[in-house]
Amino acid sequence: MSLPPESSRPSDGSVTADDVAAAAGVSRWTVARAFKKDASISRKSREKVIAAAERLGYAPDLLASSLASDRSNLVALITNDFNNPHKLVLLERLTRILWSRGWGTLLVHMSDSEDASAALLAASQRRVDAAVLIGTRFDDRILDTALGARRVKKLVIFARYSQNPNTLNIACDDVVAMRQIADHLLGAGYSRPVFVAGPDTQSAKLHRKSAFGEYWIRQTGNEVPVIHVTEYDFGAAIHGVTDLLADATPAQRPDVLVCENDIIAIGAMDAVRYRLGLRVPQDIAVTGFDDIPLSASPAYLLTTYRQPITGMTEKLLEMLEGGLSEDVFLPGQFILRNSS
Repeated sequence: MSLPPESSRPSDGSVTADDVAAAAGVSRWTVARAFKKDASISRKSREKVIAAAERLGYAPDLLASSLASDRSNLVALITNDFNNPHKLVLLERLTRILWSRGWGTLLVHMSDSEDASAALLAASQRRVDAAVLIGTRFDDRILDTALGARRVKKLVIFARYSQNPNTLNIACDDVVAMRQIADHLLGAGYSRPVFVAGPDTQSAKLHRKSAFGEYWIRQTGNEVPVIHVTEYDFGAAIHGVTDLLADATPAQRPDVLVCENDIIAIGAMDAVRYRLGLRVPQDIAVTGFDDIPLSASPAYLLTTYRQPITGMTEKLLEMLEGGLSEDVFLPGQFILRNSS
């Protein structure tokens, strides 16, 4: 095997498609087809090209390919709120499944200044095929501005909800989920819930608070009190729940805290046990949402609701590949543990 003369190779000494073609005994165009997902090429030829590429350490220029095809096979994941462990669960599952289907990912960290527009601009400058928002710091006004400026081809709201008609929502069905949690609590004899929600902002929202409250009223005739903690963070939850319960008599206390997500629920359990000296669930029960790994720890054994992340990611792939154009809300799984 011989490589082209130094004068015909890039000045940085990198391996080119011509080098791979010479090593594999095929044309340059066969090399190009071997690295395209749906290109017409025999398995034998593809294997020869891939083997030669691996020996030489060749990687195709994805940017050049995307310029030629107007498709980058790159998805921007725009997020914030890294204090919430469920974000890491989402990102791991999304990136792993997308990669297995030939899609690369670009992580864009949205700042705490709620500047989602700048994050979308950063994604568009890298020619992504779609932007997937899984953060909490954006609202429909910002999305309107970004879409009007044609900053992204497709905009997906993942695991939350937007009213913007030009976005696609892929999320867990909060209505079904909260009915299952409420039915469990009613069946277990709980009657005085308080809903512990995240920040009360105009960001694209979850429907858990409204879904639980509306269903509880229909079933019992009683409204559900709500408190909001300042962040999706266990420290904020400790402070919020401590403030709620510090001066309450046993008769005034709720018998269950229904938390918007697991990290709030874990903070609520710590407040009940270690700030107030009460027992979970004997004095106050707690439920969460998401089923993060820590929820199954013997320290918490949290009753929660598992989001269908794999199913949601499969729906995202359908959208990316042109087979989905409507909002999708999927049921998850109720997980009963000792906290309720």
